[in-house]
Amino acid sequence: MQIHQLKPKHYNRAKKRVGRGGRKGTYSGHGMKGQKSRAGRKMVPIIRELIKRYPKLKGYRRFVLDDFSAVVNLDIIEKNFNAGEVVNSENLLLKGLVSKIKGRTPKVKILGSGKLSKKLVFENCKVSASAKTIIEKAGGSIK
Repeated sequence: MQIHQLKPKHYNRAKKRVGRGGRKGTYSGHGMKGQKSRAGRKMVPIIRELIKRYPKLKGYRRFVLDDFSAVVNLDIIEKNFNAGEVVNSENLLLKGLVSKIKGRTPKVKILGSGKLSKKLVFENCKVSASAKTIIEKAGGSIK
């Protein structure tokens, strides 16, 4: 026996064409009425509704990191602190100048708007360049 002499064990049966009359009846397996019984019907997938609810973000894989930082100006520190005191996030939180963000004590950045005449010690704070010069002129230090 050669390859051109081989024959399939089962012959393929022609696909039944439904919905065009014939033995299957008027509904042809589509049931009665409704969207599913109509010709050319398209059912919108349920997941599409979920996808449409997502916010439309610009950019590929865009994300925003949570920012747990607070900004304090020198004029506010001048009013609320005495000479020689330590300025850090805990002390600012105790005096009510900074509030917790999502239950955490925030990282603090000191900005240089206002004047400072007291000698203060700044710990664990980010300090802007203008604030740094003002603090050093007043005799304070940054750690």
